[in-house]
Amino acid sequence: MSNDEDPILTTTAAARLLGVATSTVQMWMESGAIASWKTPGGHRRTHLSAIQGLMESPPGQASATLGQAIEAALSPVSPDEFAPREEPGYPVARDEATRLVALSASGLVDTPAEARFDRIVRLAAHVTGSPIALVSLLTSTRQWFKARVGLEAQETPREWAFCSHAVIDGNPFVVEDAAADPRFRDNPLVQGDPKIRFYAGVPLRDRGGQALGTLCVIDREPRRLRGAELQALIDLADIASEEIAKK
Repeated sequence: MSNDEDPILTTTAAARLLGVATSTVQMWMESGAIASWKTPGGHRRTHLSAIQGLMESPPGQASATLGQAIEAALSPVSPDEFAPREEPGYPVARDEATRLVALSASGLVDTPAEARFDRIVRLAAHVTGSPIALVSLLTSTRQWFKARVGLEAQETPREWAFCSHAVIDGNPFVVEDAAADPRFRDNPLVQGDPKIRFYAGVPLRDRGGQALGTLCVIDREPRRLRGAELQALIDLADIASEEIAKK
């Protein structure tokens, strides 16, 4: 069967078909529950046929339901992701609508990994001694990672994003002990994997100055950044912003 007859799906597309979180699909793929393989860039892929085998529909509805799901899964990012929510459930700045328009215009969300951003997160992890580093972009529904080290998940719900606070603050945003911070102690990313205790994020801006997301580092232990470490993170965020401005 050719790829035209059996399309290749990303983890996000498979999750849309199955109606589950992308992190759930990633876990199923890693465990072998869904047949998959890794691209040279380390991203999981599967065939549509593997997902079809997991889908169940009532008799007489399977064709229409599956057809609609396939169309949604293979379509570009939903425009709703770039429209502000009426009741977002997370903190937003007054210019959130403008920020989302700028993020949409950047064309970065759901694009393949790029060496220029992968190098930046590796350096951020190294210079701060952090096990996790991310280039995080914030749509209205999710926090999607353009580059990441130390974290398997490609995205999380926007409601879980520490980076929302960093984008609003506009300056380096540091949480030294998330478990002791009332804003974050009940966050699923603190209570469960990756068990965040420390977070430091610096906004990433486009050429118009809009904060599209952050360069952030995360640790599983409470800690502080030394002055030189924070400055290195700021410098790397500036480099990442310059790369974003080239798009």
